[in-house]
Amino acid sequence: MITYAPFWKTLKEKSESTYTLIEKHGISSATIDRLRHEKGISTTKINDLCKILNCNVSDIIEYIPDKD
Repeated sequence: MITYAPFWKTLKEKSESTYTLIEKHGISSATIDRLRHEKGISTTKINDLCKILNCNVSDIIEYIPDKD
């Protein structure tokens, strides 16, 4: 399972907010909603977030293996 938990931590560490991502950087509110609800986003959006937050992919997403 992919989780976006690292994104929220990185967002806080970089002193950004979802508001600034939307208003200043042009990230759509739909993308923010998908992040909040652990739904998939495109690699293009992950790239955009890494560029905006000056971070690595691992600072945005994390893979957690299923327990099956």
